[in-house]
Amino acid sequence: MTTQTVEPTLPRYAESSLDALATSVLASLAVPGEPNPLKLPPADRVCVLLIDGLGWELLSAHPAAAPFLSELAMTSSPLTAGFPATTATSLGTIGTGRPPGQHGLLGYQVAVPGTGSLLNALRWDANVDPVSWQPGSTIFERAAGAGIKAFRVAPGAFRTSGLSVAAMRGAEFLAAKTLGALVSRTVAALADASPALALVYYGDLDTTGHALGCGSDGWQYQLAHVDKLAEQLAAALPRGTVLHVTGDHGMTDVPPGDRIDVDALPELRQGIALLGGEPRARHLYCRQGAADEVLRRWAGVLGDRAWVVSREQAVADGWFGPVDSRFAARIGDVIVAPCGPSAIVATKTEPRESALSGMHGSLTQADQLVPLLTIATS
Repeated sequence: MTTQTVEPTLPRYAESSLDALATSVLASLAVPGEPNPLKLPPADRVCVLLIDGLGWELLSAHPAAAPFLSELAMTSSPLTAGFPATTATSLGTIGTGRPPGQHGLLGYQVAVPGTGSLLNALRWDANVDPVSWQPGSTIFERAAGAGIKAFRVAPGAFRTSGLSVAAMRGAEFLAAKTLGALVSRTVAALADASPALALVYYGDLDTTGHALGCGSDGWQYQLAHVDKLAEQLAAALPRGTVLHVTGDHGMTDVPPGDRIDVDALPELRQGIALLGGEPRARHLYCRQGAADEVLRRWAGVLGDRAWVVSREQAVADGWFGPVDSRFAARIGDVIVAPCGPSAIVATKTEPRESALSGMHGSLTQADQLVPLLTIATS
């Protein structure tokens, strides 16, 4: 069993995390004032292919399913996703070039301060203005301000979602649902623009992992499609375009015996006003005066299966990066991140999330490490 002698894989914000990739891409396109910690060379066109659920450890474990990407990985090093290692947060990080504590998209479900309710960042809430929720500039707005044409290529359903507006506003949106459409629409857009930035999003690898598990045959078959997508895109992009392939998080399969069900353990509900986050990255919003007791009780029940820390400790240890005071109350009073392949589910109140096979969000290497695979097309 995993023990707490294992240290968390803390995000390397501003050095080699998704925020560093975003600012380095802008710097490579000569956007003024953007740091370039990854030392990316100058480019006239950059395409970022973001594969939802493409973890470094998973890619490393399946070279036969992804020969093109695996060859690139041989001379590459991973990035960290950030905490929580989940799509909403990572899209905020790569979309703004800032760590979670600075953009405020702090998890899958977080408290809307003063309302007694949670915001699900993937489904959003019409009562929450995305621009007010994430008021900072995006990389697309900063690129456009520097005279760079910015594109976002993704399924049409994401065009005006709350998360898209919060994290990705400022780009021309090109709807593309199939693999072939992703390639053709991206290539056509970049062929007619320079300098230019395109972010291409593909989500079916993550969907397959959640449904079937990232250790399944189905996941490996889907990875092969991802590999072909990257290979076709690299071959078709205009000459001189730099292609970066990355992911937003890894994934872990959680066996039934490693699921701690909050809805079956009344002691874990005591003192909790709102159960936020997701099974591998929990925000616990406590009733007034109950935070210390909740932390003690959860740490006692979970033992060596999770890192259980106060908001103050998580912030001090850099889990979210520097935290803007406007966003601090969105963080749980207590944060829980499983150390190994376990999860904190809620089978009655979160039946859909609790039934997933593959999960992500925590500070293990399996959750945190994502690839950065780069190829300059010729």
